[in-house]
Amino acid sequence: MTVGRAVRVSLVISPLLAAAACVPQNGAPKAANTVSPAVSPAPGQQPAAPPTPSISATTKTPATLPSPTTKIITDLTAPRSTVGTATYRCGNGGMITIQNLGSSLRVLGPDGAAEEFAASPANQSSRYQEAATHDAIVIDGREALVMKRGSTPQTCRR
Repeated sequence: MTVGRAVRVSLVISPLLAAAACVPQNGAPKAANTVSPAVSPAPGQQPAAPPTPSISATTKTPATLPSPTTKIITDLTAPRSTVGTATYRCGNGGMITIQNLGSSLRVLGPDGAAEEFAASPANQSSRYQEAATHDAIVIDGREALVMKRGSTPQTCRR
């Protein structure tokens, strides 16, 4: 007899818990719940809240466009157009200053000499090479790998 009662109670409680999980806790209707209730209030009762319009799942809202000042770049192989200057400390205790000119770099060494490095190949913004001496610089985040002919490559950090 107790087992039968437990089965009947579990048959009633399970759907109630499932229904309670489907009802939003803040009182707002769900977007997919566009059907009005099947049971109307008793003749002397007023509805608790006026029905609120809900958005159908198929209704499309216009997409917001980014503001004209926002620039979105998705092509990572395109050269950067920003001009900036950064100072790097190298492993040998020296410092270099790199000025990014977009498709080239101007590098000021610790002795004040300036060298111009062009992007190599031209459509990217991380590898640069000087045409006359074949010296090269690879920029990777906050690090620059400086390769000079006849010396060991140096890692310099911002």
